[in-house]
Amino acid sequence: MSNDNEYIERRKEKIKSLREMGIDPFSNTYDRENSVEYILQKYSGTNPKSFELDNEIFKIAGRVTAIRSFGKSAFIKIIDNMNRIQIFISNDSVGKEKMDFFKKYVDVGDFIGIQGHCFFTRTEELSIEAKHLELLTKSINTLPEKWHGLTNVETRYRQRYVDLIANSNVKEIFLSRSKIVTEIRNFLIAKNFLEVETPILHTVAGGAAAKPFKTHHNTLDMDLTLRIAPELHLKRLVVGGMEKVFEIGRNFRNEGISTQHNPEFTMIELYEAYSDYSRMMDLLEELILSCVSLFSKNQKIIYQDNEINFKGPWKRVNMIEWLSESMGYDVLSNPDKILADADKMKINHFNVPGKAITEIFEHKYLKGVSDPVFVFGFPTDVSPLARRSNDNPMIADRFELFINGKEIANAFSELNDPEDQLERFNKQLELKSRGDDEANDMDEDYINALGYGMPPTAGAGLGIDRLVMLLTDSSSIREVILFPHMRNE
Repeated sequence: MSNDNEYIERRKEKIKSLREMGIDPFSNTYDRENSVEYILQKYSGTNPKSFELDNEIFKIAGRVTAIRSFGKSAFIKIIDNMNRIQIFISNDSVGKEKMDFFKKYVDVGDFIGIQGHCFFTRTEELSIEAKHLELLTKSINTLPEKWHGLTNVETRYRQRYVDLIANSNVKEIFLSRSKIVTEIRNFLIAKNFLEVETPILHTVAGGAAAKPFKTHHNTLDMDLTLRIAPELHLKRLVVGGMEKVFEIGRNFRNEGISTQHNPEFTMIELYEAYSDYSRMMDLLEELILSCVSLFSKNQKIIYQDNEINFKGPWKRVNMIEWLSESMGYDVLSNPDKILADADKMKINHFNVPGKAITEIFEHKYLKGVSDPVFVFGFPTDVSPLARRSNDNPMIADRFELFINGKEIANAFSELNDPEDQLERFNKQLELKSRGDDEANDMDEDYINALGYGMPPTAGAGLGIDRLVMLLTDSSSIREVILFPHMRNE
């Protein structure tokens, strides 16, 4: 039998003994009156040398993370949420019977309740002398080794509950994630955007170039897909008169898994009537800077040892102009030449010049570009939902925001001409017939909605996970998703 199995069996024996004594090792409730955070704040700045015992009794609870036993006394470290404090327990403080119970039945990993007053030890550590101790929950499984924690990446992601216990920095990441999402929500609400919820089960996969997950509804006997984007439903709301809307929610794309991709991810999409893609650049820049301000006072952050300067205004680069200068010819007017160059670079373009242009641009321009940059002037043939430019119908009023060389947001002036949209959808169906699984499907109801009229509108989609990665210095998307998808063991 392994050490872990012996450990588990010993704990199970303790649980059995406790029940025989009439003690429930998995208590129903505990009337915790104080948090460790409150106690730490109350005595923050107190001089241990001049501290006078005030005998105020605190009632706290938490998980035992360490025990140093000295026979008739012991020091216990507990954690409550993310705050740690030391507990002192002895024969004198709780009585011999309770001390013996503690030594026999309380282990690292258990949850306990404590009542006692605060004092400072000789080493000037704020501690609580327990006057009463209560076992609340007995743990069975062993926690990771004290000094090395949980380091195996596969185990950390599969057993996030253990990861959160063992690695305090992991909990910090998800507290930061919550702050970022809250900041985004508050920012938009302050600008009179309305938060809405749209379906996750779609009859037509649309709003993005992606391969969907498919499912079936038994009662209605109809095939459905998990949404790849909420875009088309949100724009239906703009048609209906809801002029400033946003949704924060999950999208699902049946694609590969990498440090930048998870099949299930979180995005925010926002739409504003009577705006355009240029003004949407301004809004996104202001929004992201408000998130950066949570972590930096000088608008600079360090990501993977590389400094990113968010100070505005952010650079704006015309894709077609830059790539044409780089390639030595007008890439928009020479489709055969750009396709041939893409072939040399082994880029799969499905014979679509715009796909070749965007892929080559990202390959050539984005290497080594860390600071935020808005890339605009996307070809229309890879922008099936974006409005054509007034200056050149082959170019869409669309941009993507790149930070540290990675796409963070995609946005455009929305296509509100139903006949043009119908034509674009038909071209997407042609691409799908040629093997492009990520091409858009036809959404006839959306065409019908546009027939009622959609005002000039700008929209954007921002990847929450990638933004959190940047602001928490996380190298993989799986570090910022609580339960990332993994292969079966």
